[in-house]
Amino acid sequence: MFELLKTDAQTKARLGKLHTPHGVVDTPMFMPVGTQASVKALDPRELREMGAQIILGNTYHLNLRPGLDILRAAGGLHQFMNWDRPILTDSGGYQVFSLAKIRKIKPHGVEFRSHLNGAPLFLGPKEAMAIQRALGADIAMVFDECPPHDAPAREQRLAVERTLHWARECREQPRARGQQVFGIVQGGSNPALRDHCARALVAMDFDGYAIGGVSVGEPEPEMLKAVEITEPFLPADKARYAMGLGTPAQMLELVARGVDLFDCVLPTRVARNGTAFTRSGAFGLKGGAYKSDFRPVEEDCDCFACRHFTRAYLRHLLNAGEILGLRMVSVHNTHLFLKLMAEVRRAIAAGTFAEFYRAFIADYVPSRKILAARHAAKLER
Repeated sequence: MFELLKTDAQTKARLGKLHTPHGVVDTPMFMPVGTQASVKALDPRELREMGAQIILGNTYHLNLRPGLDILRAAGGLHQFMNWDRPILTDSGGYQVFSLAKIRKIKPHGVEFRSHLNGAPLFLGPKEAMAIQRALGADIAMVFDECPPHDAPAREQRLAVERTLHWARECREQPRARGQQVFGIVQGGSNPALRDHCARALVAMDFDGYAIGGVSVGEPEPEMLKAVEITEPFLPADKARYAMGLGTPAQMLELVARGVDLFDCVLPTRVARNGTAFTRSGAFGLKGGAYKSDFRPVEEDCDCFACRHFTRAYLRHLLNAGEILGLRMVSVHNTHLFLKLMAEVRRAIAAGTFAEFYRAFIADYVPSRKILAARHAAKLER
């Protein structure tokens, strides 16, 4: 159940609470990605201390490894990974896009060749929902088709019709106790397709709605346009989730457009390459400019990395191939994303979000390197 507490007077930003079997999620909220039952380089204690209230897992990947027999024997995904807070699971629909070279789309689902060993795997609405039921996810996503952003109009139309057909099948499947199911709106940047898909999904009365088919290689203005097209058709009393987004600035842009939930692997993915996010943009820590820079990654940041280590030390660790380096940058980046959402919630509550949003966007300098990595980062999901 989603509880809408307040809507900003000058923008569409929303303050809310998403109630699940494993606790309440305050929104807007960023969800760290734990594709393989682990948020890369971080442990559950660290995530809880940073303020993570919900994480994301992946149906396709967890079904392959460790497999449902192990997860059932462990008592479900929460028990297996020692995470006592909510979990949202992607249905595997995104892999229809990201693993296009090793799959074939059929009327009732998708035939994959495992990216691990080439073994055949069929995933459709019934299979995706059965896996998510066994995982015990608090929020299960419907199985959908996410086409490339530049797919021909006919391909986009077919993807929307498959998405709606599969959504109806997902809606009929049994669920884990208390499990919510979210529909996914597709349609690229075509207003008529977005309208059609959103209206049909809302008529099915899902527990929440995701905006899919964004951040799949399209320019940022197109991504924002797709969200703007979709949002008016989504009910105010249901949670809204933008899938696979984004950078700090992108999250602020989408909060202002009425979105409640986000997920992205960027904080940990770019950390492994030595890139740190800050409130004014991102920069690479491996460069020689930081060899004797004894400041923290970001002034006034209270994450563990910034309280204990300097840029010079982290640069040394990264260039020496020490695991602590990438771990600490992952800690900093993930902490920044979560803290930013906490600040956003406070600003909405105080009625100052519009000013907060404008000031943040004005100070933030997008990194071309980060924007280029956005599409590649989604492949981890």
